[in-house]
Amino acid sequence: MNAKYVSVEDDAGKVTRYVRHANGGGLTAPGASVAESARIGPMTYVEYGARIGSGCRIGHGSWIDRDATIGDRAVIGDGVRIGRGTVIGSRVHIGSHSRVGSGVLIEHGVHLHADSAVPDGGHVPLGSTGRVSEQAKDRAKVPSTSKIPSAAKGPVHLRNKGRMAA
Repeated sequence: MNAKYVSVEDDAGKVTRYVRHANGGGLTAPGASVAESARIGPMTYVEYGARIGSGCRIGHGSWIDRDATIGDRAVIGDGVRIGRGTVIGSRVHIGSHSRVGSGVLIEHGVHLHADSAVPDGGHVPLGSTGRVSEQAKDRAKVPSTSKIPSAAKGPVHLRNKGRMAA
């Protein structure tokens, strides 16, 4: 990690010059906003227009797509993909190897286990914990113009872990 800048060419031949984040060495695209106190793990990409709040920790090999917003003190595990335009609240925890679709809203304080999946346009309300239920996966819709399934829009049903009363 000696180089401060890394140039990456995509499949279309477009070259993007990423800057290594001082805290963790992750790669930040021009136009992305990452708080100095955030830790961006090595080989993590933060794309154009993404905003990462203060005190966040993002693990190794994750990808934060364009225009995604991650609130303060959120923890994102290793190998997590956050879709375009997704909004993640403050103090959210997303376990390693999870997939969060595009245009998702995850409210403040939510905890998702490792290997969770939230479909495009999903909403994970406050107080939800766990993995996306099999029912939500079964309701996936397949657009007629695509061979790749696109998950159903609307609320995401999660298995509650149970909470103790305060």
